[in-house]
Amino acid sequence: MEHKVAGGGGTEPDARHARWLLVGALTVQFLVSLDMSVVNVALPDIRGDLGFGPDGLLWVVNAYALAFGGLLLLGGRLADLAGPRRVLTAGLVLFGLASLAGGLAWSPGSLVAARAVQGVGAAALAPVAFALITLAFPAGPARSRALGLWGMAGAAGGAVGVLAGGVLTDLAGWRAVMLVNVPIVAFALAAAARTGPVGRQRRSGARLDLAGALLATAGTTLLVLGLVRASDDGWGSAVTLATLGAAVALLAAFVAVELRTPSPLLRPGLLRGRPVLTANLFCLLLASAQFGAFFFVSLYLQLVLGYGATATGFAFLPFCAGVVAGSILATRAVAVLGIRRLMTVGGALAALGMGWFAAAATVDGSFLASILGPSLLCSLGIGLCFVPLGTAATTDVVPGETGMASGLLNSSRQVGGSLGLAVLVTVAAQVTGGATGRGALSSGYAAAFWVAAGLLAAAALAAYVLLPGESRVAGGPVAAGPVASESEEGAAGR
Repeated sequence: MEHKVAGGGGTEPDARHARWLLVGALTVQFLVSLDMSVVNVALPDIRGDLGFGPDGLLWVVNAYALAFGGLLLLGGRLADLAGPRRVLTAGLVLFGLASLAGGLAWSPGSLVAARAVQGVGAAALAPVAFALITLAFPAGPARSRALGLWGMAGAAGGAVGVLAGGVLTDLAGWRAVMLVNVPIVAFALAAAARTGPVGRQRRSGARLDLAGALLATAGTTLLVLGLVRASDDGWGSAVTLATLGAAVALLAAFVAVELRTPSPLLRPGLLRGRPVLTANLFCLLLASAQFGAFFFVSLYLQLVLGYGATATGFAFLPFCAGVVAGSILATRAVAVLGIRRLMTVGGALAALGMGWFAAAATVDGSFLASILGPSLLCSLGIGLCFVPLGTAATTDVVPGETGMASGLLNSSRQVGGSLGLAVLVTVAAQVTGGATGRGALSSGYAAAFWVAAGLLAAAALAAYVLLPGESRVAGGPVAAGPVASESEEGAAGR
């Protein structure tokens, strides 16, 4: 049985449907995070089997990243207009078919095309997973628990991706890292089929902002492309400057269009709320540090400490465990500390852990001295951030704009990851000066970790300075102003 949400034009699922909805959303979050990392370890085998050129192999990663990052805002808005279940089902089918095509790829072009279509599917799935949680669970302990599980699923997907990439490639070949998505997609589709309607299934009178969609997609895609290429071409190269300049021009045009259209892809007023603005800034800085650090921890393990692909994957498991522990703790601590203090504490702990990585990344390091302790401290801090971050990102957001808010948050994460990787690669390259010895590499990686620590410290400072004071809302301290919209509060009270 479902209950109508007062004034929201949607429904609040009953307990059974809500459980299956959560299972589906968590599976999607796991799947998207898994696919961002599972292919990386298999790249050498892919190159040898399909005959990629020196530069072409990068597009196995970049094709996914560009499609994913460029279409996140559109995917989130489609969930608002067409209904989250429709977009979820379509995204899963597209992602599953693309994964199957990638596993059967016969040439470099066919694999790159499959990866691009995977990115399109992921751009529909990532915002919907987050939006479904905020629509199905009222503000308070229930949503905090769901957001904690959402953070755990993302961390588990990333860690399992690194581990599974090495194990599957060694045991079954590189095609297995693409085909492994198919049964996961089938499970998510089965879970989605057991849920009832949730949120607005179709928003009457609203139309898709096509001009805004085209400008946002082109602008964000060029921005991600410019950041991805900056680490190879250099920040001052003509290609980098032209790409980033075009991205800025397109995004400026996007803002101008959004200010005038009656049904915008991204309502500019959404960012006037301090919690939403702070959440997206925090997410951008957090992703900048986290994505880049993952890259350099992997390189440090393999090129300095001499780990193989599978051993490197196992070395990331403590990080996953720390995120899980932090997320569990956050579901309980948010009612006591509130989102401002919890995000500040989480960001500060993550910064300290990253600084520990920097200090311990020496040529004579070891797993116990250089990886385990920093991983646990840094990941615990990151895990503490997911619940308050998700709450802040949806503060004062009405049900008809949850997909919009989710697409914005995921875009901040994707752009932040690309920005952080480009910056940290540049820093490491300047320190190493082209040297490839273990000592030079460890010095370059340490410099990158110090910059990542600074980014995390800036995120903690932003949360402390920009978030409003705490007030008692929905049974515990949260950001000032109602976390749930009026319609969500009506549903929670029945």
